[in-house]
Amino acid sequence: MKLQPQNDLRKKIILLAVLQTLIVFLGTAGYMVIEGWNAFDSLYMVVITLATIGYQEVLPLTDAGRGFTIVLIILGVGVLAYTVNTAMRIVLEGELVEALGRRKMEKTIKEMKGHYIICGYGRMGQIICRELRSNNVPYIVIEKERSEEDMESAELFLKADATKDEVLLEAGIERANGLISVLSTDAQNLFVVLSARGLNPTLKIVARAGEESTECKLIRAGADRVVSPYNIGGLKIAHTILKPAVVDFIEFATKSGNIDLQIEELTVTEGSEFANRTLSDLGIGRKYGVIIMAVKRASGEMLFNPTHKSIVEAGDTLIALGEVYKLRGLEQMFKK
Repeated sequence: MKLQPQNDLRKKIILLAVLQTLIVFLGTAGYMVIEGWNAFDSLYMVVITLATIGYQEVLPLTDAGRGFTIVLIILGVGVLAYTVNTAMRIVLEGELVEALGRRKMEKTIKEMKGHYIICGYGRMGQIICRELRSNNVPYIVIEKERSEEDMESAELFLKADATKDEVLLEAGIERANGLISVLSTDAQNLFVVLSARGLNPTLKIVARAGEESTECKLIRAGADRVVSPYNIGGLKIAHTILKPAVVDFIEFATKSGNIDLQIEELTVTEGSEFANRTLSDLGIGRKYGVIIMAVKRASGEMLFNPTHKSIVEAGDTLIALGEVYKLRGLEQMFKK
């Protein structure tokens, strides 16, 4: 899918080229028919006439030839003025720069792999992008009703309708790791989830739900997770009153950019030296000063507060709490 501004620019350039070619062709043909000149002399006469250079006539003109020349000058100068005016507008209004930037962005998107697609750039979308950016996670935003300032704030921004299959394909959904749909209505998010699941059956999809009744529909449509901001917001407000210390700790440990403490996910891959060993054997707490708060099995089972005898298996995800630099060192070990 090509965006409208690029199509408009291409149409303008084609129109200018067609008009210039048409006026030169008609002028050459007119001199050949009226004056009986050869093609080269006729073309030369057209060029010096349209260019208003003022050289003498190639050959003496008849009255019919002079009349044709007057018409040619009026039409030619008009077409030339229109061409120059349009070309100046393309340059001054930034259409050319926008088209070149668009082409560069398309090339970048085609080369992207393992990225995330954010559908919607409202308040929630902006927060999501900020978190992904702070963690150096590649992403692309799709939003059709945002301003130029919003588009400039995101590295890759498609100003298009995320509910359309061709837009998702342009965003590289077949090569993406996941999609987050936070559009303004549940119906739009439902359309996005349906399209995304059909285009990439293995894609990880998270969607926003405004109404509780929509959550089950989004799950049936193919969403892996559904988040209800109102439900989460209400619970947080209640917990802030009932369990303020717990809320403060969770916010402190999960806040992006916190250099003191973070909660991270560490995945144990096949063939890893961490697989099929107990937490005591791994010595994560002793060697790295990191606390393993929970272990999520590949089956989805969650093991909270695992003991030193708990066995870590391939495909498990460890929920670890610790200082950032220690977590980064442990994460590098897991990647080996």
